[in-house]
Amino acid sequence: MPCTPDFIAFVCDALSPLGEVRSRKMMGDYVIYVNEKCVITACDNNAFVKKLPCIEAMMKDAECGCPYPGAKEAWILEFADRNKVLKVIQALWNELPFPKAKKK
Repeated sequence: MPCTPDFIAFVCDALSPLGEVRSRKMMGDYVIYVNEKCVITACDNNAFVKKLPCIEAMMKDAECGCPYPGAKEAWILEFADRNKVLKVIQALWNELPFPKAKKK
């Protein structure tokens, strides 16, 4: 089941204190960018974040899953604690690279 527009709007709104937030539809699901870095893969109304050591302690109790067949396992980010969500995404943002420029 693809993500609903309401879910994507909810996630983007929750992340807005961190800066510019945008979503991009990709094959029925979405990726969500904060300040031009891809921080969330959204599938089936779940927000998946990469399993990186920088957020391991914060995500120790989180469920895991794969956003789509063939994807690496990721943590599912729950939005009940907005402060935790912002800390997780900020820590990820600090570790993740900017997307590579497309060749022309």
